[in-house]
Amino acid sequence: MLGKRILRERTSIEKMIVMYCKAKHGTNTGLCDDCSYLLGYALQRLQHCIFGEAKPVCAKCPIHCYSKVMKDKIIAVMRYAGPRMIYKHPILALLHLSDSFKSKSISWNK
Repeated sequence: MLGKRILRERTSIEKMIVMYCKAKHGTNTGLCDDCSYLLGYALQRLQHCIFGEAKPVCAKCPIHCYSKVMKDKIIAVMRYAGPRMIYKHPILALLHLSDSFKSKSISWNK
């Protein structure tokens, strides 16, 4: 069973990929094949995050669970959609910002 935080992150990443795909790939409904694959990949990684509900935001996470290619793709999505989230989905954007302030870098040495 997924908790509230993971479900919210799932919603956020889906909204971001949809925004990106619409702007960059000209889709009006649904996602192109590449973005659909990226979404599936991101959701799988999120579902299997070892930190669960206590996960830090990805920027502060000590584990880089994305492959290099997929990491580059998700970074492009976040760079495009991240700033636009405040206008399109302000509550999700503010909750993510709050999570980033709450998140501490997790260290394996502690």
